[in-house]
Amino acid sequence: MDETAIRLEDCLYTLPPEWPDDVQPQIQKHLTARPHKVVVLDDDPTGTQTVHGIPVLTKWSVETLCTELMNDLPCVYLLTNTRSMPLSEAQALNQQIGHNLTKAAHQTQRSFVVVSRSDSTLRGHFPGEVDALVQSLEFDFDAWIVLPFFQEGGRWTINDIHYVNKDGWLFPVGITDFAQDPSFGYRASNLREWIDEKTNGCITPAQITSISLEDLRCGGPAHIAERLSQLPRDTMCVVNATSMRDIDVFVCGLLESEAQGRHYLYRTAASFVQSRAGIVPRPLLTASELSLPTHGGGLTIVGSFVPLTSDQVNELLIHTDSIAVEVDVAALISDQHQENEIARVVQIVEQGLLRGEDVVVFTSRQLITRKDTTDHLSIGKRVSASLCAILQSITIQPRYIIAKGGITSSDLATKGLGIKRAMVLGQIIPGVPVWQCAPRGYTNNLTYVVFPGNVGHAHSLTEVVTMLKR
Repeated sequence: MDETAIRLEDCLYTLPPEWPDDVQPQIQKHLTARPHKVVVLDDDPTGTQTVHGIPVLTKWSVETLCTELMNDLPCVYLLTNTRSMPLSEAQALNQQIGHNLTKAAHQTQRSFVVVSRSDSTLRGHFPGEVDALVQSLEFDFDAWIVLPFFQEGGRWTINDIHYVNKDGWLFPVGITDFAQDPSFGYRASNLREWIDEKTNGCITPAQITSISLEDLRCGGPAHIAERLSQLPRDTMCVVNATSMRDIDVFVCGLLESEAQGRHYLYRTAASFVQSRAGIVPRPLLTASELSLPTHGGGLTIVGSFVPLTSDQVNELLIHTDSIAVEVDVAALISDQHQENEIARVVQIVEQGLLRGEDVVVFTSRQLITRKDTTDHLSIGKRVSASLCAILQSITIQPRYIIAKGGITSSDLATKGLGIKRAMVLGQIIPGVPVWQCAPRGYTNNLTYVVFPGNVGHAHSLTEVVTMLKR
């Protein structure tokens, strides 16, 4: 079954109807009674794709975390970018954050819950970075919740099998390009089997509990609370879902179980955060809400190399008059040619921005890989550092910046622009968040669009650039 794509409409026909009641009022009641701050460790910036009015931090000293724990906002994101790191670095970073969070909570006497937010297509350091986080926190967790559902990206879980919805077909994630990731590849689409694979057999499918769609849609929140409270200690629980109503029902039951004294660590995609933090969805942003400058050109920087991104870049170049600047990756990873390639790109970009034209900088589309995971990550780091150097060398402030790709958008924000704190305004199209920030060296606030590599359709990047034109 893991190898077979199924028609979306055929699948929907077989599922039980959603839970009939809106449980949002119950969720809000729970959150009012127990206002724990939701702290999201985001392994790349795309996890902000379901929230608004929430801060993102790129630094997490104890003092900084104390400030965030003390404010009235329901949630805060910590941009760890661990998907770009070797496992050892990702573990060390998670441990550091865990220790700092614990100290900040003691100093402020404020409570928090932790979400380890990762990719909806199952790429990332699992379970390694989560293990490191658990070791550094003082909580005695009863279970881990594994919930990769992501509505805007069409990532659904049915009968424990995780799917990617594409053009009306549900493809088991294990047969998609995402599963072939050079750093985080896998074979299994069934989440029980995926955990078994990722833990090298230390946790077998028989040791894993799942919350089914029948549990959610026929039993409701009370049944979910009972199921969670009966979980054996130190277990993992995967959650099926195909809609936000499913997520809300699960969260309502989860909050009831936590009110009874249970503690859970969450390893989830972005949709869960919105419900767990009680953030009411808002309409998509319009260009008029962004207060963009009336002059100058916009800058799009593309580092992602997934096929969808390549399709989006091609469509952008066909349907807009954006200036195309292709960056030679082979030159960037060469000590002899890297500096000259960066200087060449900067010159073209500045000329375009001076003329008030939109510019798109994209890495050459041929993927250069290495068999060793560490070597492959080092190539990505070299390319990303070069893109940051390009951005740092540009002396003209663009009207906006679109950063395409998770690691790309993280590095450009933290290293290229020196952003320490940004506010998430909302989403410009489903799954694409917009930040407002004050980068170092910039005279005005910047609109920063975090565009995931694997979100949208072929025309989505064109839609965003067209929307942001003067």
